[in-house]
Amino acid sequence: MRTFPTPDALRRFPFGLADLALLLGFFVLLALVARVGAGTLVSFRPPDVLPGVDLNPANLPYYAARSTLRMFIALFFSIVFTLIYGYVAAHSRRAERVMLPLLDILQSVPVLGFLSITVTRFIALFPGSLLGLEAASIFAIFTSQVWNMAFSFYQSLRTVPGELDEAVTLYRLSGWQRFTKLEVPSAMIGLVWNAMMSFGGGWFFVAASEAISVLNEKYTLPGIGSYVASAVAAENLSALGWALGTIVIVIVLTDQLFWRPVVAWADKFRLEQSAAVEAPRSWLYDLLKAARIPRYLGRLFTPIAELLKGGLSLLTPPRQRRQIAVKAKSDRLYTVLLLVATGALIVAGLHFVLATVGIAEVWKAFVLGVFTLLRVTVLLIFASIIWTPIGVAIGFNPRLARLLQPLVQFLASFPANFIFPFATLFFIRSNISLDWGSILLMALGAQWYILFNSIAGAMSIPTDLREMSADVGLTGWKRWQKLIIPGIFSAWVTGGVTASGGAWNASIVSEIVSWGQTTLTANGLGAYIADATSAGDWARITLGIGMMSLFVVGLNRVFWRRLYHLAETKYHL
Repeated sequence: MRTFPTPDALRRFPFGLADLALLLGFFVLLALVARVGAGTLVSFRPPDVLPGVDLNPANLPYYAARSTLRMFIALFFSIVFTLIYGYVAAHSRRAERVMLPLLDILQSVPVLGFLSITVTRFIALFPGSLLGLEAASIFAIFTSQVWNMAFSFYQSLRTVPGELDEAVTLYRLSGWQRFTKLEVPSAMIGLVWNAMMSFGGGWFFVAASEAISVLNEKYTLPGIGSYVASAVAAENLSALGWALGTIVIVIVLTDQLFWRPVVAWADKFRLEQSAAVEAPRSWLYDLLKAARIPRYLGRLFTPIAELLKGGLSLLTPPRQRRQIAVKAKSDRLYTVLLLVATGALIVAGLHFVLATVGIAEVWKAFVLGVFTLLRVTVLLIFASIIWTPIGVAIGFNPRLARLLQPLVQFLASFPANFIFPFATLFFIRSNISLDWGSILLMALGAQWYILFNSIAGAMSIPTDLREMSADVGLTGWKRWQKLIIPGIFSAWVTGGVTASGGAWNASIVSEIVSWGQTTLTANGLGAYIADATSAGDWARITLGIGMMSLFVVGLNRVFWRRLYHLAETKYHL
């Protein structure tokens, strides 16, 4: 008589090794989040009860977990904001006229500017609890991540393939069905790579967001960024080395456990008829597909999901075909209201200038803005020449992507401001003017937007088009002219816009740097704002940020929007 289950019985067993591994990983993650999250609920009653940072390397895993949790919470809110903001801007012509310039302005405002304005309000929301400071830190990281993602999603919605848009309209899919079955899938690859870039760029601001100044008081949140800041202040090279090693480990783990599975999952949203020669792979994604628990949970919640889909479809009736004729009268009224609002802002700005800083100071800020504009232009040209071909090579070759994705993400995620002291020392010893050296410092953070968008654009080019180009013998420059440039142009424009905004933002810390008692200063608007901030001169701070916003918005209106229009009309699949 048999006492052991047969192979057929084992195969019918509801759970396998993949399910056991999945359950174990889930409970470990849940325990880690609970352990780390408990630290956000401790008391905060200055000056008696204050958080602190201990430079003992044994604390680094906990500090790294705290910082990583903040990053993922900020990423969640960034995705929610991106889906809503990008959708409204892409589908409402009137809202677009306000939302895109507003997005330009928000992107150009320094991250620490948001923090200084909002931190007191967050603390007031949670009196006596550290949760207020945590919320302020997460908000600062959110503002460093979200604008790039919003630009990417908006541009993807504006360049949805025309034949698919017509098919959805013909079959009278509801607004919700159009959003979930066409628009989000079409934007998914670009959104994933831009989210990865934004997440990596967020590490640049972790140190600043974990050391918060309020009313001349400085509060430090436990985290790897504040640990590095404390190590630098204490000139503790050993602690700094431990911190840098920890950041490397965190970036690698994040890539393996989160980004690589997401990239492999997003590959199914390619708009193509033939399968890719070699799709992105992830051991964790393969494990999730092999596990049975996700499928059981999916079937369990299917009735609820279908009920929600039905309700949302009823609330969002099918969209009518785009009408050529517009309501001229209401459009004219809307234009008048915009002009009145713009005029009011101009009058308020002129009153501020005449009452505080004067015309001469405005001219000085404008000239300094021109210097910074020249640096941003040089940066964008060289970053495009260097990183666009590399991004295309990675996007076309999944095997190369698997090898280089961790390296690229590490380079983009590594906080560039950690390198600034060493670069400053190099400039001093080499007698290099910061007027030129600041371009390199700005590029350390901004260039990755072009690389990641080039990768996303190349991955979005259908495999059948690549195969057809090879069949007809397109090589070299002809291949770039006929296939690659049209295929990646929309994504490259998004990368250029966000790299430009990131460079302007980074100019504040790149145009004035220090090493010991030596300070190097470049002629530029970023140094102007940094000097005004150090002096506490709110009039010059406001003038500098306003002038920077004018440069960014003007450049986007005159140059980048025309390229966006070209991407929507000429280079459109």
